[in-house]
Amino acid sequence: MRRLNTREDLAGIRSLAEERISKMRCRILICAGTGCLAGGSEKIYEKMCSLCGSDPDAEIVFGPEAAHDGIDVEKSGCHGFCEMGPLVRIEPYNYLYIKVRPEDCDEIYNTTVLGGKPVERLLYSMDGVTYPAQEDIPFYAKQMRLVLKNCGHIGAEHIEEALAFDGYKALEKALFTMTPDEVIDVVYDSMLRGRGGGGFQTGYKWKQVARQAEIVRYVVCNGDEGDPGAFMDRSVMEGDPHKMIEGMLIAAYAVHAHEGYIYVRAEYPLAVSRLKTAIAQAEEAGLIGDDILGSGFSFRLHINKGAGAFVCGEGSALTASIEGERGMPRTKPPRTVEQGLFGKPTVLNNVETYANVPMIILNGAEWYRSIGTEKSPGTKAFAVTGSINNTGLIEVPMGTTLREIIYDIGGGIKGGKKFKAVQIGGPSGGCLISSDLDVPLDFDSLKERGAMIGSGGLVIMDEDTCMVEVARFFMNFTQNESCGKCVPCREGTMRMLEILEDITNGRGTMEQLDLLEELGRAITDTALCGLGKSAALPVLSTLKVFRDEYEEHVRDRKCRTGTCKALSSYTISPDLCKGCSKCARNCPAGAISGQIKSPFTIDQSKCIKCGACADNCPFGAISVG
Repeated sequence: MRRLNTREDLAGIRSLAEERISKMRCRILICAGTGCLAGGSEKIYEKMCSLCGSDPDAEIVFGPEAAHDGIDVEKSGCHGFCEMGPLVRIEPYNYLYIKVRPEDCDEIYNTTVLGGKPVERLLYSMDGVTYPAQEDIPFYAKQMRLVLKNCGHIGAEHIEEALAFDGYKALEKALFTMTPDEVIDVVYDSMLRGRGGGGFQTGYKWKQVARQAEIVRYVVCNGDEGDPGAFMDRSVMEGDPHKMIEGMLIAAYAVHAHEGYIYVRAEYPLAVSRLKTAIAQAEEAGLIGDDILGSGFSFRLHINKGAGAFVCGEGSALTASIEGERGMPRTKPPRTVEQGLFGKPTVLNNVETYANVPMIILNGAEWYRSIGTEKSPGTKAFAVTGSINNTGLIEVPMGTTLREIIYDIGGGIKGGKKFKAVQIGGPSGGCLISSDLDVPLDFDSLKERGAMIGSGGLVIMDEDTCMVEVARFFMNFTQNESCGKCVPCREGTMRMLEILEDITNGRGTMEQLDLLEELGRAITDTALCGLGKSAALPVLSTLKVFRDEYEEHVRDRKCRTGTCKALSSYTISPDLCKGCSKCARNCPAGAISGQIKSPFTIDQSKCIKCGACADNCPFGAISVG
């Protein structure tokens, strides 16, 4: 793309991009997010390109020389319906095909691309109803996709696709019709709160940076996203990177910064690749660099890859890592807004926060506040995983309840089992239970219940989940990720993990339960950084609402779900056993004996609790308890 020197140039190229898409007879958007790529969507893309005569390496061109037959094949970002991937969307019909395989491509081409008819067997069905249009599928119909609006609907690797869907329109408005202070005022009045976990008001953070005496300022994006089960920011970076970049440009203009950094974990290679492509395209178009659109505003953007340290999600540790130092938090004050990157005032927000900014500038603060709740306006993206029928990426207004997410959008619990709990906010969050299903998911409501939204991970657990093991899992993660700088986190999490391992292995005592709670509160009160202060939340919250499970592990040496193998025992019901010997033949320890056509028995002294017997019993005669 040629360099755009004026806002008129930008309007012209946007018009051409919109015209190009509007004239397409058919657009095939193949999910090329990390999840669908793992399921084979790259081969689907290549096959569709071959069938449609499209060159996957060709650049987008405009004007009379842009000869085409009206068919466009694009790699999109994550559509969100991950449980049903690989996904293919066909426009203008809005068909969404699920679980597509390369061998389905010929039928898609002949039936839909050429004939305009749906391939019925590839459409989503539920309770006897088939949904041809993506927007009618209950998973999507109950959402409000604003940040994720373009993910799955535009080609993720072409800036022209972003421009055709209002990309950089908010930047243009800010640069030519608003002063920096006016931009900050709009963001402040919108009450946009940081989507990275803490929920700090974004506009107030920008005000703090803008009023500093130091004239060198930085804008930094936290794309580290270290929570287990979270992939919201990754999906934005992969599927609509220009929206996040535009938000950073607006923030830089507002606080008079001329350089920015995106800190993204190296385990996100596709996100890194798409960001590099997006930045290079924006630089070529003159949307990043010197004298952007002739406005006099200049900005440079860099990418820094993190090594996967969870602690680098904390602001001061993140900036230290960018500077080439070991990623460790420091005491505060001074805070990042005063002395952040390279000791200069720094705006630090996460990917989703920046992605909210362009729509706020375009539509206004009042519009934004009309969505969500009074104190937590807007929408929130959640990664829904675990024991739920529709795992995936969703976006809903703040204040939506767990019940709506789990049962209306998520399709309920797998296997028709009972809901038990949800771990929200990752290892720094807490557990919510069935009595919390109708609690609005917003920053303040969750804080009252000892939990937090965090970056937006929701791990759903059913009745067969051992909550003590869940606490042990998250404490093991947190302890491994502790930077070790402060004693409460370094030593306290280790001691808590030792106690939890004692409990799950049948060595726990009732006194240890009290000690576990005491340690958790001490760490919360005295740890150096926000991650350390929240490290004990999964344990404290499960101790509070599932103390009976902890006591059962300690007092009765029993795990009711059979998860903790050291506390489990397998028994054969003589009434159900048919004496087929299949259990004995599959037992690796030789712990099962008996006569054919007579009930078999398990020698508990030999049993290694592997579960092979129960897995292979055709009559359901073996139980664990």
